[in-house]
Amino acid sequence: MTPELPVFPPLFHGHPVNGAADPFAKACAQALLGCDSGLVAYNIGADTLRAAIVLAPEVPLEPAMSAFIACGVGFQNALGALAPPEVAVHLTWEGGIRVNGAGCGRLRAAASTADPTALPDWLVIGLETPLLPTGDPSHETTSLFDEGCAEVEPLRLLEAWIRHTLVWLNTLEEDGNRPLHAQWQGIADGIGEDMTHGALSGTFLGTDEDFGMLLRASDGTHVIPISSILEGKNRT
Repeated sequence: MTPELPVFPPLFHGHPVNGAADPFAKACAQALLGCDSGLVAYNIGADTLRAAIVLAPEVPLEPAMSAFIACGVGFQNALGALAPPEVAVHLTWEGGIRVNGAGCGRLRAAASTADPTALPDWLVIGLETPLLPTGDPSHETTSLFDEGCAEVEPLRLLEAWIRHTLVWLNTLEEDGNRPLHAQWQGIADGIGEDMTHGALSGTFLGTDEDFGMLLRASDGTHVIPISSILEGKNRT
């Protein structure tokens, strides 16, 4: 029996990845080869949904990283629309997904350059979220099944993620960061709390207009660029 394929909005096209292959790595490889923007590599496994989107930014890397936030908000909106109403979905600044207060997957990003002022050839945003129980005795991590989302079909969640993300990408292009910033502030996890990022520790105050983390430490307030979360930053 042929597996059902996801249906994506125009300009997005699916690229299924099977077995243990990582769709994030596949999307990065395809981007390096010069694939078109809008490729969605995905792997719907028995216990995990993994996917990645290839984008072609038209602005330098630092402002382009707002797309990372747009993808996170898009996932929050998608799961919020499909899950029972009592399920709470929040996002951490570094890409963590939290469902009812516990970690439930993450978003990640890679780009063709690590220079925040350079125009990247490509930007890849990845998503992964566990579908079935993880067996974590500490209950610091969870799964969609554990949080009452057993009826959420992974294929429908993938489709909804792309649709909602497209809405926010279009909003970014048409209206700038302000609407996205307002939406993200309402679902951000950890604002007002103490945290550590690299060698810096302090209170997470929120973000600046480009979603840089504002961290108030003993020696003042530091701005940590959102591009600092990129993986594989040795690219040129």
